[in-house]
Amino acid sequence: MAKPGYGKRSTPGQQPRTRDDFALLPTRERYVAGFVDHLPDGAEMSVKQLAKQLPLYGQQAVSTSLKALSVAGHLRRIRCSVGTGDETRWVFRTFWSRTARDNEWWNTYLATETASQTAAPAPDTGPPPPWDASEEPPPPARPESPPSAEQDPEPAAVPHQRTPRQAPDAEPTQATREAAPSPAYLALARLGRDDHRLALSADDCTTLEPLATQWLDRGVTTDYLTNALKAGLPAQVDSPVGLLRRRLIDKLPPQLPAATPNTPTPTRRLLVECTDCGRPGQPEALPDGLCRPCHQNHTTTSDATPDPTQIAAVKAHMANLRDLLKPV
Repeated sequence: MAKPGYGKRSTPGQQPRTRDDFALLPTRERYVAGFVDHLPDGAEMSVKQLAKQLPLYGQQAVSTSLKALSVAGHLRRIRCSVGTGDETRWVFRTFWSRTARDNEWWNTYLATETASQTAAPAPDTGPPPPWDASEEPPPPARPESPPSAEQDPEPAAVPHQRTPRQAPDAEPTQATREAAPSPAYLALARLGRDDHRLALSADDCTTLEPLATQWLDRGVTTDYLTNALKAGLPAQVDSPVGLLRRRLIDKLPPQLPAATPNTPTPTRRLLVECTDCGRPGQPEALPDGLCRPCHQNHTTTSDATPDPTQIAAVKAHMANLRDLLKPV
């Protein structure tokens, strides 16, 4: 099964398997196509791995066959990104179709969300690992007199937590009666410690607390609040509570609009890889699954007429080599 390699992914809507599948392909391509068609989804589709399992052909022949199958409309190699943020990585897949498809069908299918979900690696839903007796902890020692089958041992009782007893008519403590001060109250109380000119009494902090709370409700921090109140103080402050009241009202920060919910990111389209050289691109830019240079090379090679003179020269050269290899 493929890990980082070109794992097989079957496309939907294929015709049922018959004996005449791939009958129009050459012998080698028909042989490779029949083998790939019977591989399960997730099987590795790299040229090296396929050549190991196909004894009749080497890596070069398998690579040429896959390119021919791509041109015939049976496969497309793609890459897609999975994950978010810093964990984004690329996965590589080979979409396979027993039924030959044209470029328009491949372009439409690869642009759908179904293709992206199919290309993404499946979650690990496999069965748990087999039990290993060597990893099992040793059983506890048996008691000298085990209980009988009719009398099950009683479970050990869970000890209760001890709580101090309180008198029913006890008065609540001073700490219980007083509520915890708010962040706005604490920010005002610390002003006198930071700057003696802004020393406030407890009643002053209680009076200014609602105004300071409005600042915090608008999203500012307590540091922002205290820095705004201490900035640009005069040399002498006769009434700290009056000065701070004026500043809390005049310097009230604006109300920011509510944050809009994050819009879902559009599904990323798959990038098709050239079946020959592996160059990535959009599906429309790789007709027949080949980039422009490889497509031109394939078309030129297919349309070229062999030269009889060159064929005769090659045959003569091979015959000469065979003669040289014969034992004297």
